Amino acid sequence: MEDQDFALFIARIKEKTAIDLSQYKEAQMKRRLTTLRMKHGFTTFKAYWEALQSTPKLLDEFLDRMTINVSEFWRNPTRWGALENRFMPEILKENRSPKIWSAACSTGEEPYTLAMILDKLGSLERSSLLATDLDAGVIAKAMKGEYAERSLKDVPKDYLQSYFSQRNDAFVVADKLKRAVRFKQHNLLHDRFEGPFDLIVCRNVMIYFTDEAKQFLYHNFSKALRPGGLLFVGSTEQIFTPSQYNLETVETFFYRRTP
Repeated sequence: MEDQDFALFIARIKEKTAIDLSQYKEAQMKRRLTTLRMKHGFTTFKAYWEALQSTPKLLDEFLDRMTINVSEFWRNPTRWGALENRFMPEILKENRSPKIWSAACSTGEEPYTLAMILDKLGSLERSSLLATDLDAGVIAKAMKGEYAERSLKDVPKDYLQSYFSQRNDAFVVADKLKRAVRFKQHNLLHDRFEGPFDLIVCRNVMIYFTDEAKQFLYHNFSKALRPGGLLFVGSTEQIFTPSQYNLETVETFFYRRTP
């Protein structure tokens, strides 16, 4: 009965929001949502679903909890160094006006990191930088561009001085970076992908999906890249057989679309 209760909840959520929870690893998602349901005193997912239908605040909390919004600037600095010093110059050599997508961007640290790198290389104003996330709430936070000091611990000192100003206890990204990023709500498992992109960055998200969902997404990311374009993934998301997606490994966690 408990499994049926959860399965019906998943089906209803998909029907209402187009979010397919069955594509996430079940044990992790079920544990997270059970904790949330019990926090409000609902003994079944059926009762929780009925409350979500009538209480917008509960639905907003549910949508926020089911997405993973953990991000920071320059997460895994060595990999960002490889992007800044090797791959971005290569991309700009091929295309002076690159098209870049930060997928599942959370609260914006990742696309703003990309914008800083592009600006340092003198190409920000010529570049197209799209940032998307499933959660409208985190997109709103990203557009504000205000961050706690702990999010900036890996930002190089010269970048910190050039692109942030302090406002009370928060650090605010420069307006030129905000203007450069186009934020948009997007469901990776449901919505159409734009493209072709020179670079797609999707990091520390795939680990929450089932193997079937990962395969679906890697195929779609590959199709959304131009031949020679790059996919940059997270430090726990190595693609073991990239050739099945028309990708090849060029460096740890960087994959190039083959012709």
